[in-house]
Amino acid sequence: MSQEHVTCTNCEQEYQKGFKFCPHCGQKSDDELTLGVLFYNTISNYFSFDARFIKGFIPLMFRPGFLPKKFVEGKRLLYLHPGQMYLFVAFIFFFVFSFSIRKQTQSINKSLQDQKLTINGGNVTIDKEPVDSVKLEQALKPFKDNADLLGLKEEDVKAMDSIVKSEASKPKNANMSFDFDEKKVDSLLEAGASNKEIYAAMGMDDDAGFFTRKFYGQMLKFYKDKGLGSIFQTFYDSLPIALFFLLPIFALILKLLYYKRGRYSHHLVFSLYFFSYLFTAFMLLYLINMIVNIPNWIDFLIVLSTFFYLWIAVKRFYRSGWILSFIKSGIATFIFLIMVAPMAAGIVLLFSFMFY
Repeated sequence: MSQEHVTCTNCEQEYQKGFKFCPHCGQKSDDELTLGVLFYNTISNYFSFDARFIKGFIPLMFRPGFLPKKFVEGKRLLYLHPGQMYLFVAFIFFFVFSFSIRKQTQSINKSLQDQKLTINGGNVTIDKEPVDSVKLEQALKPFKDNADLLGLKEEDVKAMDSIVKSEASKPKNANMSFDFDEKKVDSLLEAGASNKEIYAAMGMDDDAGFFTRKFYGQMLKFYKDKGLGSIFQTFYDSLPIALFFLLPIFALILKLLYYKRGRYSHHLVFSLYFFSYLFTAFMLLYLINMIVNIPNWIDFLIVLSTFFYLWIAVKRFYRSGWILSFIKSGIATFIFLIMVAPMAAGIVLLFSFMFY
């Protein structure tokens, strides 16, 4: 007697009638979309994600190397997937920091609006407001009153007073070069000249390519609207994309250091969990500093502790000795921070300037 079969509405595979779930994709056989089913699926999926994140949070923060080791061993449903963990934590991290970045961007733009910004001799200069002479006298008073105890002669005090007041009155140089004749460009702008004429005055060749034209266009845009804050905002907005590419590079560094210890995907799993830890640690440090102003030396120790976390995680995940783990962790950190990260920052900064 032949058995009756039904077709799954999800994967369209046939299976024996009477099964409560499709043996091919796992969807419920009688999955009529009612309001109750809709809310049940939504809530169950959310709390499944939430529960696995909470279950993995403590090991992530306090058991270095535990989560990647368990994931590689095959325990892949008990804790949150490393890709999900990284995306979730990174999203929260950049969301929290976006408020601070927005304030800094507004502060930079306001400063440029409130202060006179000029470009002389190829350098961007912000002319500061005159320094309050009373405040300067108050700052110098302890040195003048205790000159004898400090071994300062009268001429030394006068020289110090002169140097401090002279430096305080100097304009602040922002160290950004524009190697063109500003007066000529200003006259062309006032005359309503075309961009082509202005670019030529700035030094661009007639046969310049697309990238060069784009660069001169952005340079002129910055010259006209002083868009330092906008560049800063674009730089911040580009960081998530940059980190998306930096993380695989970090995994590649680990692969080169431990080329006999598993596939590249294993090192990528380790990197995903490690970067998730970094984002979480720095975000918590930032939030704590918003509530209680922690001394700088404590901030430094917490940041330094992330290296020791990496050291322990490498030791446990790769099952190597303490000394070898320390050396390879140091090499990975050095290559990443000294070579890879600065190069990436330069690329992102150039991108920010070109597309702000």
